[in-house]
Amino acid sequence: MKTLFVVDDNDVNLVYAEETLSGRYNVFTLPSAAAMFTLLENVTPDLILLDIEMPEMDGFEALKKLKSAGRHADIPVVFVTGWSDDSIEALGFEMGAVDFVIKPFSAPVLLNRIQTHLDIEGLIRERTARLQRLQGGMVSVLSDMVESRDKETGGHIERTTAYIRILLNAMLRGGVYAGEISGWNLEMAVSSARLHDIGKVAISDLILNKPGKLTAEEFEIMKTHAAEGGRIIERMIDQTGDEEFLHFARLFAVYHHERWDGTGYPRGLKGEEIPLQGRIMAIVDVYDALVSDRPYKQAFTHEKSVEIIRESRGKHFDPNITDVFLDVDSLFAEVSLCQ
Repeated sequence: MKTLFVVDDNDVNLVYAEETLSGRYNVFTLPSAAAMFTLLENVTPDLILLDIEMPEMDGFEALKKLKSAGRHADIPVVFVTGWSDDSIEALGFEMGAVDFVIKPFSAPVLLNRIQTHLDIEGLIRERTARLQRLQGGMVSVLSDMVESRDKETGGHIERTTAYIRILLNAMLRGGVYAGEISGWNLEMAVSSARLHDIGKVAISDLILNKPGKLTAEEFEIMKTHAAEGGRIIERMIDQTGDEEFLHFARLFAVYHHERWDGTGYPRGLKGEEIPLQGRIMAIVDVYDALVSDRPYKQAFTHEKSVEIIRESRGKHFDPNITDVFLDVDSLFAEVSLCQ
């Protein structure tokens, strides 16, 4: 049974809505926008019926706040209002409302509007799920192709994917760059990070799988994988038109070897000039390299790896993200031991 929120400061309207909708839907009647946001912490509705004229926080303010919250931004909102004004409707649609129902409303009209939008939303979700499955399949094939060529980093993509999920969730909880991250689709961001080393497909096997330390010249060639990854993903964008997912993937690919102090590559960016995706992946990528065996070194312990990252705070790594990492490094250790 679909779940609806009905938000209105008028008790009579709430009672009428509940009588009309109960039996067909799981209905929550709420007397204010504040009550709605409290309930949203535990319940995600399929649709919200939202009054415009309410004290403290009106419908427009509530809709703006709802759309700015990443996990609730896609919930369809139908304004229920006593106003019949073209300019009001235009503003509502511009802000993201899917429909208007004028009060006092008739039960058949209200039920028809709700079912129409739930049907549309269902089709959108089904289509989105198909696209996500296709996207996930493409990413798995490409990331497996990278790892099958790079014999020395087996499991790197799976581990870094787990690390990024841990770090992003911790950053949100701690309010670190939360204003930017809260607008991301986190699962999409995590999945796109699997392509951060896609540029390695352009690197010779002789360099990629050399059994010893690279020469200075070979290392310069290896460094080109970051920029090359960006070019590969840009070509994918040109061919598919996928902007959001591949935009994230490109930022992870191009910028994960930049350094906070400006000494990284490929562009030598400094501080917050480096896109947030690159600053996040920098810590994740280095941690995994430190705790893993490489041709030129044996794996460091988790404790030694954490100490190296701590010492690089404000030099290699964003100090704010480093602090978050240091709060949750034990979770990184659990992943590295299990993979």
